[in-house]
Amino acid sequence: MSDLFTPYKLGPLTLRNRTIRSAAFESMGKDFGPTQQLKDYHVSVARGGVGMTTVAYASVNRSGVSFNKQLWLRPEIVPGLRDMTDAIHAEGAAAGIQIGHCGNMTHWSTAGCFPVGASTGFNLYSPTFVRGMRRSECAAFAKDFGQAVRTAHEAGFDSVEVHAGHGYLISQFLSPYTNHRRDEYGGSLQNRMRFMRMCLEEVLEAAARCGMAVLVKHNMEDGFKRGIQIPESLEIAREIERLGAHGIVLTSGFVSKAPMAVMRGRIPTKTMSHYMPWSSWPQKIVISLFGSRMIRQYDFEECYFLENAKKFRAELKCPLVYVGGLVSREGIERVLSAGFELVQMARALVNDPAFVDKLRDGDMTTRSGCDHRDYCMARMYSVDMQCCHNCKEPIPEKIWRELAKIK
Repeated sequence: MSDLFTPYKLGPLTLRNRTIRSAAFESMGKDFGPTQQLKDYHVSVARGGVGMTTVAYASVNRSGVSFNKQLWLRPEIVPGLRDMTDAIHAEGAAAGIQIGHCGNMTHWSTAGCFPVGASTGFNLYSPTFVRGMRRSECAAFAKDFGQAVRTAHEAGFDSVEVHAGHGYLISQFLSPYTNHRRDEYGGSLQNRMRFMRMCLEEVLEAAARCGMAVLVKHNMEDGFKRGIQIPESLEIAREIERLGAHGIVLTSGFVSKAPMAVMRGRIPTKTMSHYMPWSSWPQKIVISLFGSRMIRQYDFEECYFLENAKKFRAELKCPLVYVGGLVSREGIERVLSAGFELVQMARALVNDPAFVDKLRDGDMTTRSGCDHRDYCMARMYSVDMQCCHNCKEPIPEKIWRELAKIK
């Protein structure tokens, strides 16, 4: 018998089944707050049978937002978020929210200050100069993570997912690629874990008082030689487990260095350029002309993180959440039978918010209509995250031609 549609107790929270909508950026906010579109999407996923739907990327303070369409978790947006969580709960699903800080992947115009990161330098991804955080800021930001939990609780969320991967702020401290500090926050792995430890201690204390579940999104590897590799990553995961997180979401990739290591597939770069605003014309032109050579491409295969994730399953006792290329009932069963307690999906639920119900009502041959041509990724930072198969607006013929080549 499959565990897929059995309840699961994640810390203080009981989910109706083992599925979670992963915290993939929806790009559906406005002015750092929620919108009706964001609410409608997550309610549709909840109605479609998922155990918990996770609202993506809510920054713990103003300096941590990369885009106007991201959330900045603060009291002013609590009523809008509460409206959304009440509607999610009414459909029988739990509501989670991902909290984090983008670190060096922002601009003055968005963050409202000079961008900060683990170390001083230049981020070509943004592109922008970055100032290394002061010691006092490290302590203050850690407290912001704790306050974000309390705000999320006021907004009706059942769970928080701390983003400690993908090259965002906590990950920038962990990775030797971005952490060049010479104080107690840099150098050895124990020092590089210090900021993560401070943030998680604040989060876990606040969550315990609020009765919320805590997941931590963690990189198994950064995806390139100078980044985190699996041996160090296992040590970090053991520390997350020791601190008392209720579960770890296993991922990989570094958005500013190896973005497609996160998502896999061959991103349509001309489509990406098409949707970028002309206010970003230098990047728009560069991506159109050289994007396919600048962004390393990966072939897609279902369960693409599973073999690495099994190494963590063998070493850890805490609940593990698998994410990475799940598009079928057969793939999900492979993951559950390998000992993972929960599964996360994003693109399958962008293609069809009712995919989980179809899994329940179908059989082992049930498969998502997502074909991983990554149109949704190409447009999500500029417009919103929509599937090419059910986009609400006409798609230009030149984009269909590029997508046809990828297929």
